[in-house]
Amino acid sequence: MIRKLAIVAAMTVATASVASAQDCTAITVEDAFDLDETQINVLYDCLQEKMATGYAKEGDDIGSNYRSWAATATRPAVAGPHGNRLLNTFANDVAAEQYLKFEEEGFEMPIGSVLAKESITVSIKKKAARPGPLFIMTKVGLDEAPDAGGWLYSGLQPNGKVMKVKQSFCHDCHVGWEAQDSLGYPLEEVRVTQ
Repeated sequence: MIRKLAIVAAMTVATASVASAQDCTAITVEDAFDLDETQINVLYDCLQEKMATGYAKEGDDIGSNYRSWAATATRPAVAGPHGNRLLNTFANDVAAEQYLKFEEEGFEMPIGSVLAKESITVSIKKKAARPGPLFIMTKVGLDEAPDAGGWLYSGLQPNGKVMKVKQSFCHDCHVGWEAQDSLGYPLEEVRVTQ
């Protein structure tokens, strides 16, 4: 109870001040799964500008523009994959119509679909949250990515530098959603409805 009161108090202080990277360090987080909707919103409000600026820092086209795409969730949420990070996905114009149906089988995303998933990393050791990588999925088709279901997996570090991504590592997890073209969706409680 005392820990939860400390979290709420720290979040109130962070909300009352101008949101900056320094304010975010005042928010104590021990486990992303313990955060409620209000706490997640405060944390995201505090970090979202730092994430957007960081991902765009090296001039990557996706990192610079993904925020203008369709939001697929009302807020970040923890679904379990991607290291128990808070995740928030955006879909480009090619992907948005199909992705936002959140279908569970019998479809294929159009080639040219791009999904960009912001992440917030929660450090249990430091009891703090910070921007994590921007995970990117691009539908290129089976000719270009036959071993990954037609998807190219990539990412950007929080400083905008390109991540080294092993395609099989990502695909080995995403194949669990093979019936829905390898897509893991946001939790139902936060999905944007069309």
